[in-house]
Amino acid sequence: MDHTLDPNVAGTLNTYGLTFEVFPCDPELADTAAFCEHYSFSQEQSANTIIVASRKTDPVRYCACVVLADSRLDVNKKVCELMQVKKASFADTKTTVELTGMLIGGVTAIGLTDLPIYVDARVMQQGKIVMGGGNRSTKVLLHPQELTKLPTVQVVENLAQPKSSLT
Repeated sequence: MDHTLDPNVAGTLNTYGLTFEVFPCDPELADTAAFCEHYSFSQEQSANTIIVASRKTDPVRYCACVVLADSRLDVNKKVCELMQVKKASFADTKTTVELTGMLIGGVTAIGLTDLPIYVDARVMQQGKIVMGGGNRSTKVLLHPQELTKLPTVQVVENLAQPKSSLT
C-alpha cells in the first residue's frame, strides 16, 4: 500500500515550511467517520476540507472551507458573505475532484494555493488536527496554526457551528 502524500500536497507543505507528520491510512477507512472510529481520533481533531461553489454566477466562484468534523458549515450565510454571492452550495464530487486533483476522503486545503481557503476559528483551538493527504492512503497531522502559513488562508469566526448546538 502506498503511504506517500499526494505530490501537490507534499510540495505545498515543503514550499511553505509547514511542520507536519504523515499518518498512513487504509484507503477503505479514509472517510471521516470510519477513519476517526478506527484510528481513535475525535471528531474535534478531524478537520474536513469542503469545496463550495457559487450558484447563479458566471463565472462560478469556488472556495475551500476547513471545519471540524463535529461542525456544520454555514454555507447559506457566512460562506455566501465571504464569497460575495447570493447563493452557494457544496461542490459535487466530480467538480471537487477536477478542481483539487484529489480523491474524496483525502481532499485537503493544503495544495489549493489558487483558491481562497476559509478556516473556522474553532479549528485553530485544537492542539493538533488531522486532515487529508490528497489521497485516500495518507492523512496529515499538524498544529492548526501551521495552516496560516498558506498564502490564501483566512481564519473566520462562526464559519461553522457545532452540530450539537444545532439540535
